[in-house]
Amino acid sequence: MKKNYVLDTNVLLHDPNAINSFKDCNVVIPLTVLEEIDNFKRELTERGRNARQLSRQLDELRHRGRLSEGVALDNGGGLRVLFHGDLEAFAESRKNDDIILNAALDLKKSATEPTILISKDINMRLKADAIGLDAEDYESGQVKSPEFHCGYIELEVDSQSFSRFEHEHKLPMEGEELNPNLYIVLEEESNPGHQALGRYDGKTKSIVPLIALPSQMHPIHPRNTEQRFAMDALMNDDIRLVTLTGKAGTGKTLLAVAAGFFKTVDEGTYTKLLVSRPTLPMGRDLGYLPGDLEEKLNPWMQPIQDALDLVRTGRKAGQKSDRDFTMFGDKISVEPLTYIRGRSIPGQFIIIDETQNLTPLEVKTIITRVGHDTKIILTGDIYQIDNPYVDILSNGLNAVAERFRPHAVAAHVMLKTGVRSELAELAANIL
Repeated sequence: MKKNYVLDTNVLLHDPNAINSFKDCNVVIPLTVLEEIDNFKRELTERGRNARQLSRQLDELRHRGRLSEGVALDNGGGLRVLFHGDLEAFAESRKNDDIILNAALDLKKSATEPTILISKDINMRLKADAIGLDAEDYESGQVKSPEFHCGYIELEVDSQSFSRFEHEHKLPMEGEELNPNLYIVLEEESNPGHQALGRYDGKTKSIVPLIALPSQMHPIHPRNTEQRFAMDALMNDDIRLVTLTGKAGTGKTLLAVAAGFFKTVDEGTYTKLLVSRPTLPMGRDLGYLPGDLEEKLNPWMQPIQDALDLVRTGRKAGQKSDRDFTMFGDKISVEPLTYIRGRSIPGQFIIIDETQNLTPLEVKTIITRVGHDTKIILTGDIYQIDNPYVDILSNGLNAVAERFRPHAVAAHVMLKTGVRSELAELAANIL
């Protein structure tokens, strides 16, 4: 059935291509939404880029006819810019949300098709419900469930199979439907507690042992099974995309930095270790901080610097190092995400921290920067999101982990056990 979908401002700022997401239906944009979009298009942020992209798309659609009367879209639907009320009322200082709601409500009364408001603002949807207007969240790019797959399973096998894995370092799994690079805890049926760790190799359709970790990585070493799986994914050069999730204190960033440092500085597999994280709001607040660019970035990048200090020196942040690290200046780079857009990055080990604060479109922009022989690591906690425009279902980290599950180029591990300290673990669990 054909429907009218009235789009709120936050939907279009989240995804400027949302106008094409409602096949065979009418997309309606209240004029007030365009007024709000105009306020963002000068921002040098992802939100500003989205606002400008939307404006360009709408301007191109004007060649198909008057937007106020409606124009046809390529997906079989139509688009219309709706002006509600008269010019004098529009000029009054009324709340924009109320103007959008009134426009959608009037459309519902006059249209024969069902009218639905699409908004990512929970309160906006609640207000719509209160006045008798149907409202939904914008679900394009969302995963089906907020429950993340952890990236590993436990598998009981008979004694013969367990022995074969130990001696042949390979256990064929023909007929089993397993995702590539799924990590497995093998347990012998007749001897509970007798376990071995492995990874499902999609090419050979077999469980293979984990990669042996080099001694040079001391003092960083896995403290539990989940971290051991994570280190295997990080050290495996055939896996080009790794997503690590978990609550605070589980070691996501530290493990990624440790692996990147070894692969770049010690082993030389990659030419540079590039570490970055979102500066929320995306670039806007940096201008208000004192100092030059490096001083502005320090508050945002300090967690990365702390991890590098521990990896390079074996000491905790703040302790004086007795080693000279100036030789690593051309090997390690800590940059804001602002400078990644538009680049092609070959041969590097890239770590994007706090990825849960990015939209799927932003993460797509980052991953498409990856050049030949580059490995990229995305880390974050999907239950600790600071970006008001994404949630547990629509954040970029969740989207990447779910959509790359069937691909041999990617691996995912969820870290569940905190290792920072007993107090930090307790706080993460009970607060």
